Amino acid sequence: MSSRIAFPMYDLYRPDSEALIQAVQDLLAARGVAVTPVWPQEDLLTHWQSDDLLLSQACGYPLVTRLPEVQTVGCFHYSAPGCEGIRYRSLLVVRQRDRHKTLADFRGTRTVCNAPDSQSGYNVFMQMVAPLAHQGIFFNDVIFSGSHRQSLVEIGEGRADIAAIDCVTFALLQRHAPQLIANLAVIGASPAAPGLPLITARNTPPSRIALLRVALRQLVSDPAYRTLCTALFISGFSDVSRHDYAPILSGNYPQP
Repeated sequence: MSSRIAFPMYDLYRPDSEALIQAVQDLLAARGVAVTPVWPQEDLLTHWQSDDLLLSQACGYPLVTRLPEVQTVGCFHYSAPGCEGIRYRSLLVVRQRDRHKTLADFRGTRTVCNAPDSQSGYNVFMQMVAPLAHQGIFFNDVIFSGSHRQSLVEIGEGRADIAAIDCVTFALLQRHAPQLIANLAVIGASPAAPGLPLITARNTPPSRIALLRVALRQLVSDPAYRTLCTALFISGFSDVSRHDYAPILSGNYPQP
């Protein structure tokens, strides 16, 4: 069974995503590890649970709620506004006409979230509005769009009023699809949470995980990959454990 690698979470500009896959494939090949790049078409949960998965990028909320057996490899650092080290934020995005409002002003409105198992688009957002709720209710309606990009479309076209958007996604869309956010505004940000974990299958041996970490450290430090990393806002890499993601459930996010 061939080992698979994928980077499905920030695939907003395919040429850069393909270059990242190729770079990691080459770094692993140089260490005697042959892999098959994949572009997951199935449900991501199925992809992340695959026994032939060598490396993929997941979301912290599914990691702590639905992926008990996968192993953590590490986490990229990102340089997008809102990021510090392995941590990232969600940006609260509204239409330009609402740019002077605060989160509390959106009581009784409609919000759009990318998915109910998303840390950046749903979990941290619901944690933020919980203290503002009346009898457990804040928004009049919560709809799900399927992606952060589509959430921005829903706001821009008036079908929703506010969304929490992963700050790395927002920065990539500013670069590659500026027209999508031209009439939108950011009115706040979430607490900083641990970023998207790089994971591997439950049966990946420790020696292979160590090799993955060496390859990823070279990716972020070797000048040969600097242009690629800059294009993706990748600025570093750290080992992480499941313990690092405990604040996602508690909502007690430590200050960076």
